[in-house]
Amino acid sequence: GFSSLGLAPEILRAVEKAGWTSPSAIQAAAIPALLGGGDLVGQSRTGSGKTGAFVIPAVARIDPSSPATQVLVLVPTRELAMQVATEAARLSAFRKGVRTVTVFGGASYERQFADLARGAQIVVGTPGRLVDLLSRGVLDLSAVSMLVLDEADRMLDMGFAEDVEKILAATPEGRQTVFFSATFPPAIEGLVR
Repeated sequence: GFSSLGLAPEILRAVEKAGWTSPSAIQAAAIPALLGGGDLVGQSRTGSGKTGAFVIPAVARIDPSSPATQVLVLVPTRELAMQVATEAARLSAFRKGVRTVTVFGGASYERQFADLARGAQIVVGTPGRLVDLLSRGVLDLSAVSMLVLDEADRMLDMGFAEDVEKILAATPEGRQTVFFSATFPPAIEGLVR
């Protein structure tokens, strides 16, 4: 079960409240590695529990006393951004002070500026909007300790390679980097390296 993965009681409570009884294969493999601070490359199809595999350790490693962005999750679509953010909110329900913000194109800049100004330890967003917010100086990634690229193959298929590179360059070199991809074409292998 999840209790064997070394999770704090407040995270176990959130996992239990979500109705999860035992970790999926990707969760059992990824959670201990990510809690240990290692980089990770995971190949996993949709519906395998991969969101929980990176959100659980992300929530566990956050310092709630700091409002700085500590976890950045890049996703290819607004739908996936909202899905990941919902999961992050659910799994951080018992960790006081942890905030998640989603940023994606087609949504109000003012709301996203205000959300970021209030502070958010977890930012989930699409590459285009993240680069836009970086260039406007309203997104600070200097405190990011964990960077997740979810559905990395779809992001590159959609033409986000240059934006992904800019975002990687704006985060600290010593950060933990997590890649999840359903396939590993040469472009993904190059990015992983």
